[in-house]
Amino acid sequence: MTISSSISAKTNQDFKFLQFSQEVLALTKRLFLQLIRRPSTLIAGILQPLIWLILFGALFSNAPANFLPGGMDYGSFLGAGIIVFTAFSGALNAGLPVMFDREFGFLNRLLVAPLESRSSILISSVIYITTISILQSFAIMTAAFFLGYGWPANGGIFLVLITLLILVFGVTALSLGLAFVLPGHIELLAVIFVTNLPLLFASTALVPISFMPAWLGWLAALNPLTFAIEPIRAAYSSSFNLGSVLIHAPYGDISGYGCLFLLTVLTIGLFFAIKPLLNRKLI
Repeated sequence: MTISSSISAKTNQDFKFLQFSQEVLALTKRLFLQLIRRPSTLIAGILQPLIWLILFGALFSNAPANFLPGGMDYGSFLGAGIIVFTAFSGALNAGLPVMFDREFGFLNRLLVAPLESRSSILISSVIYITTISILQSFAIMTAAFFLGYGWPANGGIFLVLITLLILVFGVTALSLGLAFVLPGHIELLAVIFVTNLPLLFASTALVPISFMPAWLGWLAALNPLTFAIEPIRAAYSSSFNLGSVLIHAPYGDISGYGCLFLLTVLTIGLFFAIKPLLNRKLI
């Protein structure tokens, strides 16, 4: 009797997992079909940072030799910042498909459907946005390579991928939370527009902290984008070492491991801050 009950329980669990996987697959496929039918967002997500890379790279091409640490040329310095900015922008837009589903009533249909788990709605969005953000980032990396700005050395590509995944996961969770809190897509777009550029300029994406005024240096040293940019920038060095100091912050030096640790802590903090809200909206 006990063995029979255990087999039945395991079979039931396997069935639930299979059903949940099918839900995630179907919802993710729907998002990619929307992208295929209207690819303008993907194209714009690649063209905008590419334009930034070309224009800013040309603008500062004649910068003084001591402008950047280690005598790095500006294009190579800028590449890491644009890669992170691309992933960040894509993840910040993660809530828009959910918001449009809310406004058009499709989300209500999903919530009353006999889903195995409503978390499949969120997981499909995370898979979709993560995939798109990573693809866009690698497109920018490829463009930077052909512009002569280099390619991650040795195992650097793995470091780039891990860093982007941590950043995208946290920002995606924040964006999905905003999609359930804000009244409409106009408000969500306003938050995206207000957040995007200030965080970019208040980071080390465009210039090092040593070039900034003191107050902006403090902001850059606390900016999560900086914690993602510097490890990726280090990955382009042939002798990169995560144990070495990457950020000379006003409050102290931060190594590559420190950057990844702080970025992970911020991501986990965002996730647990948003999770209760998502549970209330979906359960």
